[in-house]
Amino acid sequence: MLELNPECFILEPVFATITCEPSWQWKRKVPLPNYDLVYVWKGEGMLVVNGEEYIISRGSCFFFHPGDWVTATHNPHNPLQMTYIHFNFRNEPAIKPIEYRVIQDTIMFESLLTRYVRLFLIETFGAEIEAKLILKQLMIQLLREDQQGERNLPNMQQSLLSAIKEVANHIQQHPGYHHTVESLATRANFSPRYFSRKFKEIIGESVRSYIIQVRIKRAEHLLRYTGMTVTEVAEALGYSDLHFFSRQFKQYTGKSPSEIR
Repeated sequence: MLELNPECFILEPVFATITCEPSWQWKRKVPLPNYDLVYVWKGEGMLVVNGEEYIISRGSCFFFHPGDWVTATHNPHNPLQMTYIHFNFRNEPAIKPIEYRVIQDTIMFESLLTRYVRLFLIETFGAEIEAKLILKQLMIQLLREDQQGERNLPNMQQSLLSAIKEVANHIQQHPGYHHTVESLATRANFSPRYFSRKFKEIIGESVRSYIIQVRIKRAEHLLRYTGMTVTEVAEALGYSDLHFFSRQFKQYTGKSPSEIR
């Protein structure tokens, strides 16, 4: 179980988003005194951590520990733009992110980093509390990517994974649409046969089964909390046959729609 209470973070007054000067170099004469989260927005360079070299560019992300020895240089014609956040833990968490990865969900990660830095530009009510919550979200995203092993996938597999996840998310957002394997495969830009096979490998369910589960889950929510009738829910979720909806609902939940309502 992940134990990462926001209060376990100790904020340090060392954080910023910077564009490095052409002559910039990072050559520390002493090891890092605290934890440091570093993310590269753009540019290219070389970073060395405890003797291990990394080529860095957009999306590169490091999670440094106290005691790490770090040096870095960059291409002055393509300077690095980075965000760094120094912090500490009151109590060491049982698991921590790995040292390096290339962030996959850059939109979410960059949004969190931007929010963190902007919190302290002017005096803001609740800034420290929110900053700790953002740090928790950042740690969760890093740990999630570590657990899923996405950092080890080749670029082609990363594209495949993103496409399948996007389709799964589309189904969840629009459970009442008349989804077909063909239309979803077209959305992912794959052939129906290849899409079906890869969808099941990645999601763990066939396309049809996933669509049904999403619809039934949404139907259960609507029946419990909205006051809609069974007929209204069935129609909202694309069922033209009320008896078929009821039968399918009971098959997946063990109860009839009227019992849930």
